[in-house]
Amino acid sequence: MREVNIKKGDMVLVTAGKEKGKTGKVLSVIKEKNRVVVEKLHVIKRHQRPDAKGKGGILEKEGSIHISNVMVLCNRCNTGVRVGFKVLEDKKKVRVCKKCNEILDE
Repeated sequence: MREVNIKKGDMVLVTAGKEKGKTGKVLSVIKEKNRVVVEKLHVIKRHQRPDAKGKGGILEKEGSIHISNVMVLCNRCNTGVRVGFKVLEDKKKVRVCKKCNEILDE
């Protein structure tokens, strides 16, 4: 299992697959499987049996995308970038853009 440089709430660019070139916000990160769920991307259909309330049918929800197929979007560069790490003066470790050294963590 490799280190995950993507966090919940990040804006990401999809670099491979049928959603290539699209951007979205990360809803969740599944570290055990190296996957992320991106808002309104890779939408899949799930069939659900009606429950006691009678609610069922075909539901649409976001599927997961492998972490190697997404890149973090930099606010300054406005492109997908590789992520580096930097330790600030107050000994806080933050993620930085490898292109422009912009801090990605708020």
